[in-house]
Order: sequence, then C-alpha cells, then structure tokens
Amino acid sequence: MAGEGSTKAVVTAMFANFGIAVTKFIAFLLTASSSMLAEAVHSVADTSNQALLLLGGKRAKRAATPEHPFGYGRARYVYAFVVSIVLFSIGGLFALYEAWHKWSDPHPIDSWQWVPIVVLLVAMAMESYALCTAVVESNKIRGDRSWTQFVRTAKAPELPVILLEDLGALFGLVFALFGVSLTLITGDGRWDAAGTAMIGVLLVAIAIILAIEMKSLLIGEGGSPSDVRAIETALTGDGVESVIHMRTLHIGPEELLVAAKIAVTASASAADVARTIDAAERRVREVVPIARLIYLEPDLRQQLAEPVD
Repeated sequence: MAGEGSTKAVVTAMFANFGIAVTKFIAFLLTASSSMLAEAVHSVADTSNQALLLLGGKRAKRAATPEHPFGYGRARYVYAFVVSIVLFSIGGLFALYEAWHKWSDPHPIDSWQWVPIVVLLVAMAMESYALCTAVVESNKIRGDRSWTQFVRTAKAPELPVILLEDLGALFGLVFALFGVSLTLITGDGRWDAAGTAMIGVLLVAIAIILAIEMKSLLIGEGGSPSDVRAIETALTGDGVESVIHMRTLHIGPEELLVAAKIAVTASASAADVARTIDAAERRVREVVPIARLIYLEPDLRQQLAEPVD
C-alpha cells in the first residue's frame, strides 16, 4: 500500500476521529447542539474515509492480471476520489441541511452547557496530534515544495487527503466552538446554526479540492519534471544518440511507465541495439527507481523533424 509514513498518518487519524466521533455524539445527545451533531457526522465521515484509504492501499497491492496487465496501483486514486464524495455528501451537505433546520427552529442550549466546550477543546487536542503526525510524515517526502504544491503534485493520495481532512477538522472545531460559545452567551440558537453552516461550507470546499486533484490522477498524470529530466539524461549515451520523444505515465503512486523512441547509430547491429536498450533501462531505473515499466523503440534520427507517433 502506501509508504509506512502514509499508513501511520492514516491510522493515527482514523483512531483519533473514531474517538472524537463517539464523544461528539454523546455531547449532542446531552445538549441537542446542531454544531455538535454536524461535527459528530463530520468525524464519522473522516473515520470512514481513512478506512477507505487503507482499503484502497490493500486493493492496490493485488498482482497484475490479463484483464489488468499493469496492476491495480490506481485503486488508491479511486478510493481517494470516493473519499471526496463521502466528505461532500455525508459531511458537507448534511451540515448545511442541519444548519438550515436549526436556523428555521432555533433553540438555546439549556442543559449540560459545559459539555460541548469541553468536548470541542479535547477534540482540538486530538485533531492537532493527528495533524502533526501527518505534517511530520509529509515533510519526509515534501522536499522544497510548498504545502500547496505538495497537495497538488503528490502522486500518493493518502498524505494530501489526510492533511486536508485534519486541517478541515481543526477549522470545523473552531467554527463549532464559535457557534456554541455565542449560543451559550446570547441564548440565541441561530449562532449554533451559523457555526454549523460554516462547517458545511468548509467541508464542501475541501471535498471539491480533493475531487479535482483525484480526478487528475485518475485520468493519468506523467512523471514529475525532475523525474522526466533525469530519465532523458539517463537514456542518452552508450549507444543512444538522443531521445526523439518520450511519454511517461503514473500507473500507480510508486509505479511509472516510460515509453520512448531513442535514436541509435546507423551502423549498430541488432545485438548492439539490444545491449544498448538493456543498458539504457538499467540507467533509468538507477536514477528513477519507480520507473518499473520501460518500453524503448530504437530508430534513426532523420535530418528533418520527425512527427510524433
């Protein structure tokens, strides 16, 4: 499945959200706060999403079959896309519905008034721990990319999804604390509804961002610019005059397909060309280990520009 760091971040977030969800449901039953109900459902959605990410990683490990000759690596993208749908529907739309319902029929929090405040503060501490774990694991592979670039360019979906979910969960808790606190101070339940609506808008926005990024990965993304440059450099030399054209495609987060037409010397024999191709493949795998499938087509570079096949 995903790397060890991704798995650790997903498992940490899953257990944290499960515990938070149970606590929030208890708080809702005691107080009837719509913000607490929205946050409880949000935590249930997050827990389900992390379970989906783990399942996607397990399904992606299946061996290739005649029907799927390149394996199941993209299963991780499929399950991550499902995560965005769950977050949008169960989390975001439910919160917006609950906000509308509470705004139409507002009521103050009359009993156990201290419960939601305590629950939200404890949930913030637990979500902060989960987010810190995701940040630490992401920093191991993020390099010099900004956080926005990391989320947009990462080929493994787990860490970006967990980062956005945990960050959204923290902001959602802040919005819930805002709504609950003002409801307790003013006695006006519409503040509770306002906090719930803010949670819903936040979750819908995060779900849309995730859906856009996962859609791009599902359609098929090429290798990173640095990997492409490294592959082109590694291909050239030792019998390969130049790279005529090349295409790369991620068939999984840690699997890159490379297809290239390379120019070889006109005097090379068939045996020489075979040895040249084998050597070029070894060089590519040394510099870009995830380039596991390499297809090289030898050709002679023409004087005029050759159209791309």
